[in-house]
Amino acid sequence: MQKITDIYKQYKIMPSLAMHQLRVAAIAEIICNNISVPIDKDSVVKACLMHDMGNIIKFKLEYFPEFTQPEGLEYWENIQNEYIQKYGKNEHYATVKIINELEVDSKILELVDSVGFLTAKDNKDSNDFNRKICEYADMRVIPSGVVSLEERFNDVKKRYDHKDGSSSIIDRGSDFPIEPGEKLREIFETSLIEIEKQIFEKCRIKPDYINDETVASKIELLKEFVF
Repeated sequence: MQKITDIYKQYKIMPSLAMHQLRVAAIAEIICNNISVPIDKDSVVKACLMHDMGNIIKFKLEYFPEFTQPEGLEYWENIQNEYIQKYGKNEHYATVKIINELEVDSKILELVDSVGFLTAKDNKDSNDFNRKICEYADMRVIPSGVVSLEERFNDVKKRYDHKDGSSSIIDRGSDFPIEPGEKLREIFETSLIEIEKQIFEKCRIKPDYINDETVASKIELLKEFVF
């Protein structure tokens, strides 16, 4: 058995990426503690703690020098190259391979596979609230901390506005159906808004209860989370 922080050290996870995963897991745990439908809380939290393990592969490290400190840019470029050599150039497939190496329950891998921009519509239509919570929790976090969905959408727009969702797009090895003339971002946003509604209709809390302060109180405990 290992603590999640030991796993992060083993896989040389950047501190900023480790914090992202901890924040997402904290949000998921808060929701699980307050929702009235049956939830596999243990699997949800574990999936959130591991959902981006391979993401260093896609990072543009030179654009965010603050995230490379104190080790420095060269150190993290070397780690990035190590990941690419071992796991390939697809960050999600790298995450899947790492999770398989750790031999965690297959349910966790299923939930990790459900997190992403292109899975939002499927999660909205699903009856599985475990998937909805994992997807939603990830979409409430940006590098600087916990934000509202609207703030997250603005962040996505800044980073992806140049991409046209009207053509066929492939994500995580599967086709995502997009009707002619529709933008990927529009499908993503409307799906997440509906997921938020679905979750909090069954919660004792409201979306604005989830913020940097309430999440911070969970993070130190999650650092001791054991797999």
